[in-house]
Order: sequence, then structure tokens, then C-alpha cells
Amino acid sequence: MSRYPSLGYGLGLRKEHYHEILDTDPAIDWFEILSENYLVPGGKPRYFLARIAERYPLVMHGVSLSIGSTDPLDQDYLKQLKALADEIEPRWISDHLCWTGINGLNLHDLLPLPYTEEAIAHVVERVMRVQDYLGRRILLENVSSYISYADSQLTEWEFLNAISERADCLILLDINNIHVSALNHDFDPRAYLEGIAGERVQQFHLAGHSDFGDYAIDTHDAGIIPSVWSLYEQAVERYGNVSTMIERDDNIPPLADLLAELEQARRIAGDRIHPEAANG
Repeated sequence: MSRYPSLGYGLGLRKEHYHEILDTDPAIDWFEILSENYLVPGGKPRYFLARIAERYPLVMHGVSLSIGSTDPLDQDYLKQLKALADEIEPRWISDHLCWTGINGLNLHDLLPLPYTEEAIAHVVERVMRVQDYLGRRILLENVSSYISYADSQLTEWEFLNAISERADCLILLDINNIHVSALNHDFDPRAYLEGIAGERVQQFHLAGHSDFGDYAIDTHDAGIIPSVWSLYEQAVERYGNVSTMIERDDNIPPLADLLAELEQARRIAGDRIHPEAANG
């Protein structure tokens, strides 16, 4: 088992920045696209995507796989996903360790799973089918959560580890989501980092959230706060040279603001990574 080569430091591709990216060629190593925004052939999104793909490496990140649902896998969605991947040749494809609906109803939310052996077996079987269909290993991302299940037998990190090992998939470790869930469920976020197998971690997400004191909500609509930066420092020290990407899904700021955050990520990692820690 090996990870894909590291891509460096990237941003989520957002339509507000299409023209500036093409006009200025900013110092961004790669872009992550929201897969669902580009599944329909033709139109402006695919036009700009094709032009940006000529200049930058891309990865695909989805929100509709619903890998934990008891509904059958959506074959139409997988067909569209594979067609897009065949066209733009992303370095990898990711989605979330969650379920998004049942009985054909999409709740448009990333809902957590019970951390049980039964759920592990169910998800592993579905991940293996998806990977076989796409012809590539996928990444699963930890989601932020606001509820817990009475039936859970494991910690979240034990659950994620078990699925990644048994399905032979990789992990997209969202540092912000760890912070949010740690606050909501009162666990030590450092225990989460220590509990995840380093050889499975392919990518980091960094983002902002809304803090309401005794709970937080993962909103991706603000800057990254100091405690998340601190957790990122610890993640870099543990996992080494992992592709790092900043997400912003609402209140989209000028590209220069995101570039400043990206430079901060570079500085943090540069201060902590030794050459022998690089994974690609």
C-alpha cells in the first residue's frame, strides 16, 4: 500500500475565481473541484474546468456518494463520476464517510454513521465496489458531527481506520472537522490524530467554522482559526508531507485572502517537515 505523490498546497476551485486564475496564474499547486458542479457536459463550468486543467493538477471531491446509506449505490451518479474522471484525469477522487439520505431522498447533509462492526462491513463492501467500478482507490473524509449513536462501539478514528484498511482506500483528513467534532463530543483532537494510521492519510482539508461556545458548526464560510492551525501543525508533525487544501464554500473572499492562508499553511509545514518525511 502506498499513497499517491504529494501535490503540495491547493485551493478549492470556485467560480468566483475562474477569470483571475486564468488571467494571473497564481502560485497554487493544485485545485480540488466539487465533482457535482461539473457532471453535466458542456456549459461554462466545463469550459473553465478544461482551461484550468491545462495549467494545474486537479482532484475530484464529491458529496453525493452516500457510501454509508442502505440505499443501493447510485449507478447513474457513478457513471457520471467515471466519465468526468476519464475526461479530466484527476490525481484522485474523494468523498465523505457518511450517508446523505434514504429511500431515494437526498437530505443534502453529510450524516454520521454509528461506529459499529456492522457498519464497517457494510461500508467496506460498498467502497470496494466503487473502487472496482472507477478503477482506482478513493479517499474517504471524516465529517463533522453533532450527534452520537447509542450503538457505537468504537471511536470515530478507530472506525475510519478499520474501513480504510479493510477496503484498502485512503483518507482525506479534515483538520477543521476534527476540531469541530472534538468540541461537540468532548474528546481530545490530538487523540484523533494519534489514532489514524499515517500511511493512509493522503490529503488534508483546512477550513473555517462557526463557534457557538459549547458547540460548533462546520460552515466553511470564514477564515481558519488559531486552534485549527495549531492542530494542523500537529498533523504535519505526525504525517509529514501530505497534500493540503483550503476549503471555502460560502462568503467567498478575494482570491488574495485565500492565497494568504495557503502561504500560512506552507510556512507551517515548511517549518516542520524534514526531507526524509516527504511521501512523494
